[in-house]
Amino acid sequence: MGGLVYYSSRSGNTARFVQALGLPADRIAGPDAGPAPTLPFVLICPTFADGEGRGAVPKQVIRFLNDPARRDLLRGVIAGGNRNFGTTFALAGDVIARKCDVPVLYRFELAGTATDIARVRDGLDIFWRTQCLTTA
Repeated sequence: MGGLVYYSSRSGNTARFVQALGLPADRIAGPDAGPAPTLPFVLICPTFADGEGRGAVPKQVIRFLNDPARRDLLRGVIAGGNRNFGTTFALAGDVIARKCDVPVLYRFELAGTATDIARVRDGLDIFWRTQCLTTA
């Protein structure tokens, strides 16, 4: 089984989503982004983008993933966003997935709904069991 790593902005939407999951998770905080995870992980990340999609991935997440030891353990991404932003909704997930060659596992709006939480919990359980079977 792997872990969760997340970044949450001042709005706290992603932190509330992660808290509602009730699963152990490490937060990317501050400019140094903290130590490298020791187990494979799924990243949960909000989207910050202008109208053109620039700046979708928070700078703290970019710094975190610029470390090869961290990036090597990344197995998937779950992206948050706001549907009011149209085509840039949850764009950070697509950017990270493309650059790190991992799947986007789920997209949620703001702090997510009870349905989102249930789907992500169930999906992560299946995902990690599949990962264990394919990496053995």
